[in-house]
Amino acid sequence: MIKIKPLTIVVTGGLGFIGSRFIKFVYENTHHNIINIDKRTYAADTARIPEDIREDESRYCYVKVDICEDITKYQEVYEADYLVNFAAESHVDNSIEDGEPFITTNVMGVYNLLELFKDAPNLRRFVQISTDEVYGDMADLRGTQYATESFPLKPSSYYSASKASADLLVQSAARTFGIPYLITRTCNNYGPGQDPEKFLPKIAKCIQEGGTVPVYGDGEQVREWMFVDENVEIIHGLMTTAPQDNIYNIGTGYTYTNNEVVGMISKALNKEVKYEYVPDRLGHDRRYALDCEKVSKKLFGWGTFIHRSLEDYIQNTYSPQMVQAHIP
Repeated sequence: MIKIKPLTIVVTGGLGFIGSRFIKFVYENTHHNIINIDKRTYAADTARIPEDIREDESRYCYVKVDICEDITKYQEVYEADYLVNFAAESHVDNSIEDGEPFITTNVMGVYNLLELFKDAPNLRRFVQISTDEVYGDMADLRGTQYATESFPLKPSSYYSASKASADLLVQSAARTFGIPYLITRTCNNYGPGQDPEKFLPKIAKCIQEGGTVPVYGDGEQVREWMFVDENVEIIHGLMTTAPQDNIYNIGTGYTYTNNEVVGMISKALNKEVKYEYVPDRLGHDRRYALDCEKVSKKLFGWGTFIHRSLEDYIQNTYSPQMVQAHIP
């Protein structure tokens, strides 16, 4: 019998929320080897990687290193078949307070990765994880238009501008050096292990503790939501099957205002919300809207993909019975 050699996937930012779920999916659904590169910022958590994966030294390796450093000094990294870059500073409020870490990690870090891997011998895909925020505010389009992958980039914050810059760097590296890339632009993710500073867990904690819930502006900002495990499954599928040098929007089509999401959490907790409408965030986008026809056509070949309900997730996660044990 011919023995097929396992592929090696380098995952940067693999101790983060989405990166860790990607590692879990790859480990449980393939025979690939995984190298997790993460410098362990405040948003990283080793506990996001299940213990059985952490203890499997034959398939999983964690390396504490910054993507702005030379990660290819580790030979197995340089000879990897795939690189999936989840590493990023991602909190918009933090980027307003201090944009420098976002430029350093999200722009210079990606530039460094491209320079390090432009001559890598086995690289099949350089996968850059981006965001729907690079398209900017769609509110002026009156809810009638959605951003396709060729829609102009018009970011509104240092965070989204740094992600848009990274996307352009990746595309230029493909043109100049022939780096085979895939860019995915995804809507808001939710699911287990999300950082406490993010919207769902932050609001749930505030309501549970009886505190006042701060809501930017009038709370009618529109966002699209997607369960994290659906996102990582699609990313992996595109990574292994999509033609190189492609961009894919990944979304569900299910949108909610911030007020509606707060109301869902309040209902799940069976607690009244004490609202405090605070001055709107600087440069706050009113509406994001992805056109996902391209990825839908690709997914059709994999079979029917069932989206999970945000409302069901909130109910199952933040009901009083669950909260007594743990607030995610």
